Amino acid sequence: MTAGRPSPAESPNGGGRPEADGAPRRQFVKFSFFKLDPAWRRLPVEEREQGKQELCGAVETFGGRMLIGSYSLVGIRGDADLLLWQVAEALEPFHELGTALFSTAMGSYFTTPYSYLAITRRSMYKTPDLREPSESRLSVSPGTAKYLFVYPFVKTRPWYELSKDQRQEMMTEHITVGRKYPSVKLNTTYSYGIDDQEFVVSFETDNPTDFLDLVMELRESKASAYTLRDTPAFTCLAMPLAQALDSLGAPGAAKTLPDVVLSPAASDDSWTNVAELSDVPEGGSMVVHAGGEQVALFNIGGTLYAIGNRCSHANGPLADGKVEGTKVTCPYHASQFDLKSGEVLEAPAQQAMPTYETRVEDGKIYIAKQPVVAAGS
Repeated sequence: MTAGRPSPAESPNGGGRPEADGAPRRQFVKFSFFKLDPAWRRLPVEEREQGKQELCGAVETFGGRMLIGSYSLVGIRGDADLLLWQVAEALEPFHELGTALFSTAMGSYFTTPYSYLAITRRSMYKTPDLREPSESRLSVSPGTAKYLFVYPFVKTRPWYELSKDQRQEMMTEHITVGRKYPSVKLNTTYSYGIDDQEFVVSFETDNPTDFLDLVMELRESKASAYTLRDTPAFTCLAMPLAQALDSLGAPGAAKTLPDVVLSPAASDDSWTNVAELSDVPEGGSMVVHAGGEQVALFNIGGTLYAIGNRCSHANGPLADGKVEGTKVTCPYHASQFDLKSGEVLEAPAQQAMPTYETRVEDGKIYIAKQPVVAAGS
């Protein structure tokens, strides 16, 4: 029995439908770890380059349907080389992406030693001082942190025999410790009945030492005694997919590809069709996907604006925010952003949002796959 990693708040409910009170739709989350057959490295360089281009192109085609983050484990862990962190509003895209990936030449050399499926939901526990709304648990999004730590998580049966008040007291202690490490962002997702574990937890940070110190401190918490399993644990390095594949063989091949999180195959097509103009009437907004990222699309006085949908502060959905002129206010903590530039106008957000060029042709809305302003710039 292991204990001591940050313990998520559990609930037996699953599903992906909108909440009854109108809260944002819950998301399906998939962590797919891949291992490459060493025989791939013995292929001619040209063949490997072509194979990587093909695989990048296959994954890129799903950028308009889901969020996808790519991570390398090369040199970090021996039984997995690559992670694709996927977020969608249905299960089918995961199946279709897997089919497309394994149908490529390079995909035929991959196995999947680990695969975890989960769903977002509200926590059943109260957050001290209510600093974070429960709706923020319903949405996750691969961020800009350099490192990602992932592991499945299972509680002991005695945990569920405790009263709600007893569990709340222990979780309050857990949350209090976690807040001592603001550089570490926690994402809790739930797997009850849909996979082997109860949760999949992931942590994003630029400071691995902070994560280690957090885990060590939490080993002394009361809730850690109720951890049944929290392994295997994965340390992942965030990088563009082409670069992650480049680390698997034929270094330098990926340099010809665009430097984005999901580099597409060589193509002159840098735009993606996301909606019909009639879908976004004046004063309206909607969430679309471009280049593997979730984008909020606004129609203000007949002018279209596109900005990253997940607030850089706590993942609040900007598409649901209040718009005044060309300013949007996050519905979670009232951070404000300029829709034209993505710049922060009001705290607590500190990091700018990516914005995207838009165009309309034959009644169809197109968004550039690469942002005009990168988050954090």
